[in-house]
Amino acid sequence: MRDLPLPTLPFSELRPPKAERRSLPPSGTTLDMAGAARVRLDVAWARTEEEVRQAQRLRYQIFAEEMGARLSVPEGAPAGHDVDGFDAFCEHLLVRTVDVNGQPGEVIGTYRVLTPTAAERAGGLYSETEFDLSGLSSLRSRMVELGRSCVHPDHRSGGAIMALWGALAEFMTRNQLDTMIGCASVSMADGGHYAASLWKQLAETHLASEEWRVEPRLALPVDELRQDLEVEAPPLIKGYLRCGARILGRPAWDPDFNTADLPMMMRIADLPARYRRHFLGGAAE
Repeated sequence: MRDLPLPTLPFSELRPPKAERRSLPPSGTTLDMAGAARVRLDVAWARTEEEVRQAQRLRYQIFAEEMGARLSVPEGAPAGHDVDGFDAFCEHLLVRTVDVNGQPGEVIGTYRVLTPTAAERAGGLYSETEFDLSGLSSLRSRMVELGRSCVHPDHRSGGAIMALWGALAEFMTRNQLDTMIGCASVSMADGGHYAASLWKQLAETHLASEEWRVEPRLALPVDELRQDLEVEAPPLIKGYLRCGARILGRPAWDPDFNTADLPMMMRIADLPARYRRHFLGGAAE
């Protein structure tokens, strides 16, 4: 889920208060994940400004260089970094490859996580710049926003995203949080016909109940686009749906990223049994 520029802050101001960090997953958890060549991965929460910068450099590579997004960054931000005002309030989850000497390399996957307390300090959620989320007010106290998720193109076989999801699940249970929301981005390289067709397809099978619906602030004009294409959801969205995620309403159009953004919600209670066992272990019982 991909997820307002502010001046860049020194790292001492980037981190949440100590009390909010006590139950974070331990840093430096090393995993062996199955992939094309069974790559060892290290999953950790960013603890230094440089670690956050590594995530921002990867985001720039994916969003700006690969996807062609027009990024608005605050004055003074380092070149080649995707930086916005919400970064200062978020936890940043990182996954790195591990070399033969056991040393972690560059960041090859990342998520940022905005907790309920941090969202209050930030003045809201990133998703609220694209959607009216008033219908979710009853969930706010235990709801986190996932954003700016991306994985390096050389590591998209599944291992990196599964490692990230495992750490996110531990984060949620440790902090007694039960709901994740965010914007899942869909390319509009074809003018939006793929996105409109995907929305129509998913609305028939994975639309949330009426009580959780949200409205886009700048809606994708689906009625002016083809909705009859035979389409398949991108791998990340397919993964969310397998984990019980629901679409919260019509897609928004993000002209800067040139994407259609689907509002999505995943709740721990909706995780299928096999994923509960995989991600939560004993906590699933």
